[in-house]
Amino acid sequence: MNKKILLIGLSLSSLCYAIDIANLNQAVNIAGKQRMYTQRMLKDYAMVGMNNTFGNPAADLNQTISDFDEHLESLIAYNQDDKTAKALQDVKAKWLVVKKDLQTAPKKENVEKLQLMLDELLHLADEATKAFAAQSSEKSGEIINISGRQRMLSQRMAGLYMLKVWGVEDPQFRTKLDDAMKLFSESLEVLAKYDKNTKEINDLLAKVKRSYRFFEMMNKSTQRFIPTLIYKKSNDILRDMNEITIKYTQLKTK
Repeated sequence: MNKKILLIGLSLSSLCYAIDIANLNQAVNIAGKQRMYTQRMLKDYAMVGMNNTFGNPAADLNQTISDFDEHLESLIAYNQDDKTAKALQDVKAKWLVVKKDLQTAPKKENVEKLQLMLDELLHLADEATKAFAAQSSEKSGEIINISGRQRMLSQRMAGLYMLKVWGVEDPQFRTKLDDAMKLFSESLEVLAKYDKNTKEINDLLAKVKRSYRFFEMMNKSTQRFIPTLIYKKSNDILRDMNEITIKYTQLKTK
């Protein structure tokens, strides 16, 4: 990665204004997206480390770092709940440490430590998302939480497999991947049964289910899949789940 370009991008991002959060459903959506970013950054880091330029992962990593910063400040500014404020400050403290490592050129010998830190950040971001969801008395808050979590799982499945392709030995790889896939599959069933689903949402969920079959096939195969295919399929699911999550945030106001 061109470190100079990355740092320039980060300095420019500081000039951006934080996004305005209009309501609690939107806050749950944005907080949930932070979980996804932790795993997307790991996936991009591995792609850059392997010198694979498909999808321009270096630029994507740069943009995701900027987005994480911006979204975190927006969530802190919007929130009025003490418990949620504590969760957000925990996220911020860990993020300031993780961001320093993400700003250095990717190296295989550093990725084990980075993965652990990103998993810790994921846990803290998940706690913050749950805290926002708990503020809502509507079932839609939890549905948005579950739908948003699918975005994270799409990137987690890809990131874990990307490290394997890179040659990073993780003794817990199989357990982590199986757990992520199990949660993704179970959550798809929960979303499919939600009684307020529109035809558009159901059609998108069916599309996600078809795309997910790639990961089921990948998990059963003894062959190693090429990184570009993993990158593309995970982004297909991410795009569709993001659209579904946005639609869930809009259901309440209709």
